[in-house]
Amino acid sequence: MKKFVLILIFLPLLRNASISSEIDSAYVYNTYNTIAKRLIMQSMNDSTAWETLAFFCDTFGPRFSGSKELNDALFWAKYALERDSFVNVRLEKVMVPNWKRNTEEAYITYPRNKRINISAFGGSVGTNGIYIEAPVIVVNSFDELKEKSQLVKGKIVVYNFPYKGYGNGVQFRFWGAVRAAELGAVASLMRSISPIGFHKTHTGMTQYVDTINKIPHAAISMEDAALLQRLQDRGVVPKIKMMLNCETREDTISYNLVAEYQGRTLPNEYVAMGGHSDSWDNTPGAHDDASGCIAPWFAIKAMMELGYRPARTLRLVWWVNEENGVRGGKSYAEEHKHEKHRVVFEFDSGVFEPTAIGISGDDKMVAILKGIEPLIKEISPLFEVRKGGGGVDIGPSMKNGIPGMSLSTKGNDEYFWYHHSSSDTPEKVDPLLLNKCIAVIAVATYIYADLPDFISTH
Repeated sequence: MKKFVLILIFLPLLRNASISSEIDSAYVYNTYNTIAKRLIMQSMNDSTAWETLAFFCDTFGPRFSGSKELNDALFWAKYALERDSFVNVRLEKVMVPNWKRNTEEAYITYPRNKRINISAFGGSVGTNGIYIEAPVIVVNSFDELKEKSQLVKGKIVVYNFPYKGYGNGVQFRFWGAVRAAELGAVASLMRSISPIGFHKTHTGMTQYVDTINKIPHAAISMEDAALLQRLQDRGVVPKIKMMLNCETREDTISYNLVAEYQGRTLPNEYVAMGGHSDSWDNTPGAHDDASGCIAPWFAIKAMMELGYRPARTLRLVWWVNEENGVRGGKSYAEEHKHEKHRVVFEFDSGVFEPTAIGISGDDKMVAILKGIEPLIKEISPLFEVRKGGGGVDIGPSMKNGIPGMSLSTKGNDEYFWYHHSSSDTPEKVDPLLLNKCIAVIAVATYIYADLPDFISTH
């Protein structure tokens, strides 16, 4: 009798050990084939996701950290998620930066008068309520700035760096004011980081160093930067007059939005998934990152509607303040560091053809999840599962040792047509591609949250 009891006790352990040793991509495909196909069908046939994204962007508009519009959007979303039967829906307080753009103007005053579009970079200082006017010096690189260092004092530096990918251009936005101020410039401007022009300006975050004089720093259009370059190349020294009334106020209250779909058997283990709720103050941010909030919401909603509940809890998180401080990501990582997270997932790549799910950490997990590739390839032939996932919002949690996962899309340079500009509006988002992204997120996160506990978790 005792021997029989021991066999009964150890039989589940032996079964789990067998699963642990044999689980592979084929196991994932065979086990989740039907569920995945139904999740894909459910997501692809849903017309409400794009409508919700459009409503969200149209109703609340730009949702900059520190704004009433952002907090109004978060309170609306809390109500909507409760209506959709999410549980433990809550707003977790986060103190966020409170920078205000206010008004801004700029003109070329020599050799002719021309008003130019200008967008101060987030965190920029203003001009103290007055116009400043100064000669311009145009450079294409920090090396050229250094070479012309004797000509910079008292001038407005314009960085006319041709678009060679976002990563190459962002250095001038981030450090341009510091480098120019070191040499005595009174202000700095830069060509917007975008492969196309149409007189649009693209904003973003800048950085100062307390030991170096802080000067105004802003974006101008591709066309105006090119005009200034041509004038200089002809031996003309252009002049610009500008006024920025931006200011930094005391930090203010906003929130991370959290909602859960509780796990079937392991409700205290979490797959946290979402995007950032804030946008820049000049855009409703349809691609960046309303889509990153809406798509994970509707991925979980597809599971709910089909009655599929994974073993672990899926926790939807809308991180706040990604654009100018990452306060939401840092706050979440600290507040939830003692909870057991299986993975943190972020979608912040824009709504284009899904090309990859990236996963950091365990190589074995990457190999196992390759089992979803043939399922997703039916709707996105280029799709793959690959090593390496992450994002700005989930970065602080990943530093705590939690694996990161992210969705990559085929937007490439097209994403930067809209990025951080007034053009990032709902009609730029293809409803079919949004549904594809939702389908991929639903399949990947459901399977990840449901797999047997064959690897160590955080």
